[in-house]
Amino acid sequence: MSKLNPLNYMPATLSQSPDSRQTIHLPTERETSSIPRGDTEANWEYPSPQQMYNAMLRKGYDDTPEDAVESMVAVHNFLNEGAWAEIVDWERRFSRGLAFGWQACRKGEEGWVEDADRIASPRDVAAPKLLRFQGRPNEMTPKARILDFMGRMYPAKYRFVHNPWWCDIHVDKHSCEPPFDRHDWYVQRRTVDGQTKEVRYVIDYYSAPPEPTGEPVFYLDVRPAVDGPSAAAERMMRWGGDVWYRASGARARETA
Repeated sequence: MSKLNPLNYMPATLSQSPDSRQTIHLPTERETSSIPRGDTEANWEYPSPQQMYNAMLRKGYDDTPEDAVESMVAVHNFLNEGAWAEIVDWERRFSRGLAFGWQACRKGEEGWVEDADRIASPRDVAAPKLLRFQGRPNEMTPKARILDFMGRMYPAKYRFVHNPWWCDIHVDKHSCEPPFDRHDWYVQRRTVDGQTKEVRYVIDYYSAPPEPTGEPVFYLDVRPAVDGPSAAAERMMRWGGDVWYRASGARARETA
């Protein structure tokens, strides 16, 4: 039995060999992600389609269509790139402390989109790195449990809504489904004084109703885990800053 890699809680060696039940060839090339590793100067690599197929079989998904594996890998990679982009956005706001974080959040999400490069240039913020990650598909986050409960209790009021920063999901009355996956990502944050700090992010992966063209739709809810008062403050600042800025009419006054 393979030992688990402590960086991703997966077998240390991912087989590239075709399974004996396999009927078609699957590529063994691995795509390099944009996500920096914490243990080397390299970036994380995504599994090849062959490795993905072998992993699905190992988990008991014997009915996985072989001709769909390459598309599954493409979606997997796309979603994880999106999750990392959200984490980088959180780090741009809060890696320099809560005071700077409030300045980045006080004008809401629209203000951040307009001013991000001016007040938090990527050149001025040390890039975060992904130290390790863990898939926890059978362990719903507290937030996901609450949304799932509310969607079942009040299906007419909780519909799929894509919020531009927290990518939140409200459950549609025709699809009261919980997240199909959950990851915990452990990120290395470098502070302004050169120190490093480990920050755990939780990611809920949701499926949404498809586009009229039939294309699948996914939403991610990415946020720091509430492992301490700082993370709680970060989440409150981002949510509260956006809500207050819009509710107070600040945008209308500025553009009047």
